[in-house]
Amino acid sequence: MHMKKIIYLLIGVLLFVGNTRAQQNNTELPDSATADDCVQYALKHYPEVQQQYINENITKSQIKTKLADWYPQIDAQGTLQHYFKLPTTIMNTTGQASFVQTGIRNNTGVSFGLTQNIFNRDALLAVKTKGTVLQQAEQNIASTKIDVVANVRKAFYDVLLTRQQIGVLNEDIIRLQKSLKDAKSRYNAGIVDNTDYKRAVISLNNSIAQVHAQQALLVSKYATLKQLMGYPSNNELHIHIADSSFLEREAMFDTLSTVDPKRRIEYRQLQTEQELNFANLKYQKWSFIPTLSGVAQYNLAYMSNKNFGDMFKNEFPNSFVGLQLGFPIFQGGKRTENIRIAEMQIDLNKLDRENLSNAINAEYENALAVYKGDLGTYLTLKENVELARQVYQTISLQYQASYKSYLDVTNAETDLRAAEINYANALYQLIIDKVDIQKSLGLLQY
Repeated sequence: MHMKKIIYLLIGVLLFVGNTRAQQNNTELPDSATADDCVQYALKHYPEVQQQYINENITKSQIKTKLADWYPQIDAQGTLQHYFKLPTTIMNTTGQASFVQTGIRNNTGVSFGLTQNIFNRDALLAVKTKGTVLQQAEQNIASTKIDVVANVRKAFYDVLLTRQQIGVLNEDIIRLQKSLKDAKSRYNAGIVDNTDYKRAVISLNNSIAQVHAQQALLVSKYATLKQLMGYPSNNELHIHIADSSFLEREAMFDTLSTVDPKRRIEYRQLQTEQELNFANLKYQKWSFIPTLSGVAQYNLAYMSNKNFGDMFKNEFPNSFVGLQLGFPIFQGGKRTENIRIAEMQIDLNKLDRENLSNAINAEYENALAVYKGDLGTYLTLKENVELARQVYQTISLQYQASYKSYLDVTNAETDLRAAEINYANALYQLIIDKVDIQKSLGLLQY
């Protein structure tokens, strides 16, 4: 009985520790996650980022395998032979040929060989380019991270926009419910017919239907954000709902910024590629230089012409050291053509960088033009919200005083709702435009 209690206690402790760890994993994000929180989470958990880190480790291991060629290469070989019938050779000692069996029936040997590269262009290339190749892997990580930052920010603000639209519609429903109550009271009092009451019901139903549609869309937007973050799809994600003043500050950007292609990761990747191209050109030119290596060999040989068991009584060791020189004299012009190819790859890279610089400038100018256009739209729509609110409040008071019809109230309310939704769309579009500009300038932080 005591043993069972101990086992149950241990199981309980393990379950508690497991639940605690699970809770800790779920608390990597705060209860109200900001855009920066979501970005940092994505940089740690998004599968493509993790894949790039794995690729970096693969690259490091590949570099080590190439550098290993500079270490002494040691190998061993062993043989064991027994002749059932010795080989025959022709002997000619007296002018007449005779057939003689030669060799030893039982023999075995062990050879130990050592080779040390002194000059080998493959090993030399690995030494010269190891830093550049590793830099290339790091730049691939940076490129993936930049895409993650841009995509997560856009998805985050897309969720905020949908929630803002739902908020606007909920406020609209509150206003419509009040209007419906007023219309019903006026109808019950015999002041107006049931037309106003029915219009109020129609408007209210339309807004409720729009809320349901936006709520369904919100689920999809959250799913997209989770996917881009590498966040578990079954876990709840609670994001911070920023106020308009914060978002307005977030949307502002200095439109006088200048373009520098070297800030873009794509340009730096081409620069790294060019360094590897120059290294490849040297590598191809080294093909005209002989390869040189030191060699050493130690051989143990054992022989017996009679009994197999007596073989290891007779030992015949030998050893040597030397240099091995290799020089291909003619290869059909292959080496010359490889050099030409390497030179043309350098020229291609120069054109790629020139083309990329032009594309970056065009991308920035396009993003800047979109931002400025949307900024003007945003400022206009922001003013429209206040004007529409004032008009709605005035007409509502006039309706209650029987100076305006309910149709005027409905129109004013529709204008106010449209102004608020358009303003929200413009604000969030401006934030997304800012992300595009920052990416075009190479300013996204990760």
